[in-house]
Amino acid sequence: MQLLQNKQRTLLILFILLFSNQVLAQQNVALPLVKSTIKGINIYGKTVDNQTRCQHWHSDLDVIAIKFKCCEKYYPCFSCHEEEADHEPQVWPKTEFDAKAILCGVCGTELTISEYQKSGNTCPKCTAAFNPGCSKHYHLYFETEDK
Repeated sequence: MQLLQNKQRTLLILFILLFSNQVLAQQNVALPLVKSTIKGINIYGKTVDNQTRCQHWHSDLDVIAIKFKCCEKYYPCFSCHEEEADHEPQVWPKTEFDAKAILCGVCGTELTISEYQKSGNTCPKCTAAFNPGCSKHYHLYFETEDK
């Protein structure tokens, strides 16, 4: 008898959840995803999936998060940090390129900045492809020759 009541209760809860989601979808209500987590590491910003893609950058290759020097928090991109952090960003100085500051969104491996920049746009652990276009934005995250 107890087992039957538990099954009925579970079915009722599932029905309520499904019905609630349908109502929200019909009303075009977006449920906010404040952050995601990969292997226990929090990703802040406007993530759209569990591989660090965000509302700003979400191609198949946009699967890294970058730990910002200023707050030691991982964000998918500069824009996510800009929109959500309450402080100005700081770039990583070259003297700290041995710091683990890149997170592969596919396997959760943390890479040093040097490892990332020498990776050939591929995760050394899982061989996931990274977006080669990210190098155009290095100056937003890392000290470069131009600075």
